[in-house]
Amino acid sequence: MTIEQNYNIAFVAALALKEKQIQQIYRPIIAVHKWFARRPGTLFRGLTLSEFGERPIEDTFFESNDFPGRKVADPFMGGGTPLIEANRVGCDVQGYDINPMSAWIVREEIEHLDIPAYQKAARELLSALEEDIGSFYKTDCPIYGDKDVPVKYFIWVKEVSCTNCSEDVPLFPSYRIAEDKRHTANVLVCSKCYALNEVASVSEPGACKSCDAELTMAGPAKRNSCACPSCGVANKYPQPENGPLRHRLVALEYYNPSKKKDHKGRFFKSPDKKDHERFEAAQKLWADHSPKHVPEQLILPGDETDRLHRWGYTKYRELFNERQLYGLDKSAAYIAAIPDKRIRHALATNFSDLLRYQNMLCRYDTMALKSLDIFSIHGFPVGLIQVESNLLGIANSGGANVGSGGWSNIIEKYTKAKRYCDTPFEVRHEGNRKTQVPISGEWIGERLNGHRRRDISIRCISSTEIDISPNSLDAVFTDPPYFGNVQYGELMDFCYVWLRALLGKEAEGFERMSSRDDGELTGNQTQGRTLIHFTEGLAAVYSKMATALKPGAPLAFTYHHNKLSAYEAVSVAILDAGLVCSAALPCPAEMGGSIHIHGTSSSIVDTVFVCRTNGTVARSTLCENADQLALLIIGELQQLSQAGMKVRRGDIRCITFGHLSRLAVWSLRKAWDATMTTDAKLRLVAEKLMAFGDPEAIVAQCEAAGFTTHFQVLPAGGANMKGLEKNAITF
Repeated sequence: MTIEQNYNIAFVAALALKEKQIQQIYRPIIAVHKWFARRPGTLFRGLTLSEFGERPIEDTFFESNDFPGRKVADPFMGGGTPLIEANRVGCDVQGYDINPMSAWIVREEIEHLDIPAYQKAARELLSALEEDIGSFYKTDCPIYGDKDVPVKYFIWVKEVSCTNCSEDVPLFPSYRIAEDKRHTANVLVCSKCYALNEVASVSEPGACKSCDAELTMAGPAKRNSCACPSCGVANKYPQPENGPLRHRLVALEYYNPSKKKDHKGRFFKSPDKKDHERFEAAQKLWADHSPKHVPEQLILPGDETDRLHRWGYTKYRELFNERQLYGLDKSAAYIAAIPDKRIRHALATNFSDLLRYQNMLCRYDTMALKSLDIFSIHGFPVGLIQVESNLLGIANSGGANVGSGGWSNIIEKYTKAKRYCDTPFEVRHEGNRKTQVPISGEWIGERLNGHRRRDISIRCISSTEIDISPNSLDAVFTDPPYFGNVQYGELMDFCYVWLRALLGKEAEGFERMSSRDDGELTGNQTQGRTLIHFTEGLAAVYSKMATALKPGAPLAFTYHHNKLSAYEAVSVAILDAGLVCSAALPCPAEMGGSIHIHGTSSSIVDTVFVCRTNGTVARSTLCENADQLALLIIGELQQLSQAGMKVRRGDIRCITFGHLSRLAVWSLRKAWDATMTTDAKLRLVAEKLMAFGDPEAIVAQCEAAGFTTHFQVLPAGGANMKGLEKNAITF
């Protein structure tokens, strides 16, 4: 029995939808380090158990499973989700990625850790930092008079010098620092004296309590221009020829532990003299300091990094202020001196992940009242209002963290992640009730006391260059790059240059100046990487994996894209590898509210392509016309609706594109000539993808049908197709 018989679209989709809302609750292991566009662990657990198990996935998902001797590979391991799920159920795993940060992160996720020893080292690190720099993150409470209470966030605004009168021009796009959703009032900065004011209404905010000037919410900075508050002359920004813009401290959010219980709302204040003096003291320390672990690398050109160049940034260190640089270098120096290699690497991973919050590109969420890390959007968005988080972090009287972005936050998440490795669990939903179900007997890692050791190989290498034995793999599960999507290498360089400065040659691939590689398969205008490059690279990897697979073993991968042309490459890669797509299964893989896709036409649904050299395919899925295909898709949409998903047009489009690709591969498989030029292959596939006419017409037909009406649903590959063997075609 295989994926095609055991997988259940509605069951896995329901779990995946829940997981993607709060992924760290369901899969705490992802908190080891940031990676982009992670697919749901529940999806790859579902695929692994469906392929290797003997019963339907709904019967095995919440049970302990063990598949000793099964070998699983991932040629595009990224954040490692397929490997982690396979390793957890006893498989030997091997993963490859061209990005050294990927290899580092996955190794950290899987490798066993002595948690008590790690926690001891982490406490010592925090204690040392508190002694060195703790005073920089204190302030005085103007409300109750308490001294030296911890600061959660420092809020800064970019500013320029007026070209006419040389006065400072703060670039406020809005004067509102905080909304009244999670605070008792709206917090506005006065446009004249810059004092903070708490007001009930932003439409009638009244006058400033300090200078009596009329308050306003709308700021003067817009369309890269801002009028000088002194002379009225418009000043353009950014000014890359003058370097990065400087920052002005305009507000603090702090925490008063002794008064919090009886205080309503958050604690905000304007910076006072002592606050400025604390920062100036950090600046002086930094000026007199000789850093050993702060990178000097230039920011290389790229589709994403050119945004930084447009704002005058040329080096990564320029993305941090002096207080951050001093604290980060002190942190790195302490970590570098730890003799135990495993503990040193764990804290170095924490340090790298901490960088996301300890930079001057982070933004303050005025509604949620928290820091948004630099990668909250999959790019380098440069805003005008920045937030600096407390480097140490803050714990309340009960030990829980207050705020985000500090060392204590990162350590807590990492500890939970590694505990999950030793004692994984699933989350079961029964109505509105959520229950954590321990899965005794499963674990993540290469070793655990009292258990059989597992073989794990994690490499920083192109999957086209690996030496892998033919007929040695029981499955390949992967989430390949999506053409023209996230520029992982460009983004990860932000962390990589720091981790490289700290670890040097201790990690494979870290001899490179950049984590980028010309062999990356994402489309990239700056690097000239086109659909041809993507197609040939994907085909080379799939061909290598197909040779390594045992006869009939699956290569299963997730994919979605808004453009049909991106599916041409996928179809060519499958055909070049000599594989046939036996099923195309839809599964939610993104969160609809994700900042980078919210409000767009992007789909949250992936197609899982299940490909084999030989096997069977359900006859009913081999549609002969557009109506049959629409009926098949409608059946799957019903199952997604039953799982609790609100299906949108973009989702229907991606599901349609997936099935068109599956059918194109089926149609072309026997006469496929792998020696054709890539252009010719893409044209041939493009013709087949249009075999049923305009795909948008199929999408519209499905959308018009709705998904609550009962339809005669044809079996959709993977929807528990037991008993359909007589209706199957062998290939």
